[in-house]
Amino acid sequence: MPKQRMRPGRTEVFDPIETASRDEIEALQFHRMKRTLRHVYENAPFHRKRFDEAGVHPEDLKSLKDLSKFPFTTKTDLRDTYPFGMFAVPREELVRIHGSSGTTGKPIIVGYTKHDIDVWANVVARAIRAAGGHRGDLVHVAYGYGLFTGGLGAHYGAERLGCTVVPISGGMTERQVTLMQDFKPRIIMVTPSYMLSILDEFRRQGLDPRECSLELGIFGAEPWTNAMREEIEQAFDMDAVDIYGLSEIMGPGVASECVETKDGLHIWEDHFYPEIVDPETGEVLPDGELGELVFTTLTKEGIPMIRYRTRDLTRLLPGTARSMRRMEKVTGRSDDMIILRGVNVFPTQIEEQILKCAGLTPHFQVELVRKGRMDDMVVHVEAAANAASAEARAASAKELAHHIKSVVGVSTKIVVADPDSVQRSEGKAKRVVDNRPKE
Repeated sequence: MPKQRMRPGRTEVFDPIETASRDEIEALQFHRMKRTLRHVYENAPFHRKRFDEAGVHPEDLKSLKDLSKFPFTTKTDLRDTYPFGMFAVPREELVRIHGSSGTTGKPIIVGYTKHDIDVWANVVARAIRAAGGHRGDLVHVAYGYGLFTGGLGAHYGAERLGCTVVPISGGMTERQVTLMQDFKPRIIMVTPSYMLSILDEFRRQGLDPRECSLELGIFGAEPWTNAMREEIEQAFDMDAVDIYGLSEIMGPGVASECVETKDGLHIWEDHFYPEIVDPETGEVLPDGELGELVFTTLTKEGIPMIRYRTRDLTRLLPGTARSMRRMEKVTGRSDDMIILRGVNVFPTQIEEQILKCAGLTPHFQVELVRKGRMDDMVVHVEAAANAASAEARAASAKELAHHIKSVVGVSTKIVVADPDSVQRSEGKAKRVVDNRPKE
């Protein structure tokens, strides 16, 4: 039976608010914003102190634009108040605790009341529905389970939509493929980098990925490019859509692409109020301008966030398939940005150039080194199986170096390794390794 790839058509929603008028959405946002500001001022000593220091009070919010008067919250604040210093309810009222997937410093701890879990399940269900999922679909969840919010967030949302969930988590790639062949899921939810590892395993087993049952992939937890989308869609004959979230705000399901348009991620603005600010000055930028994404939660009880600086770089755009505003695919993070000899470089830019080279696979890692007083970048990438000769590798290295220099604007050393030699991701890909001497 041929796959039922999604085509543009009538928008089907999980919640009616998704297609409400902008006036209705903004009225609801203002009401919920006032309530949230009062909640944190009265119940979270951290926020009350911050508000008092900034000389603002919840009653100062006369319109949504007045939010700019209130102070930002940062990841450092969460680390400084570790583990429970930013909660706005007694710890006993929490039903679950999660932590960020970050690999440096103290983990970012967040907590959820029963109400928070219910909201989270609803917004992820919306996201799966917007991506083309339906009640009764079999969903293969290969996001990691545990403190990381990805696995359980996807799981609860899929169940809320009425799907059947296979909670396999990450790793054991050979078994992942075996179960896909046996269970025949229609949907997979996973990081895009690990989806490439699954693709490699299909091919290693001599299986045609286009013949598998997957029709829809919902990918998130790391930046990925439209070039990678095209590769995955062509390899599996499936639709690939983006889902966005972060532990500090909720987890996956803060925003999601709609399969009808695939033109950016609709933010569920009735729960998460977005702003774009200048990363340097903090000044609020108008819709359409590129800057740092900032979120205020509108319905969260356990650990509400007021103007949380995500460090993700994007821009806000009008709604299309739904009324709520879209954010462009994240181009990078202001705190993950590589500054190489004065040029700003993001791993996604390197990925785009690698995908132009037929003799290379998409698996790569960027190494930062220092020679004398100068920083250098080494891109470790692997040869495709049909282009592994010394001559082919040299040609691929030259081609990639040319693309990076022409498009990104930096000269870099390219190391083309054997097929299957670059470390594979079983969750979030570690794209940048900084081997420069510590100051």
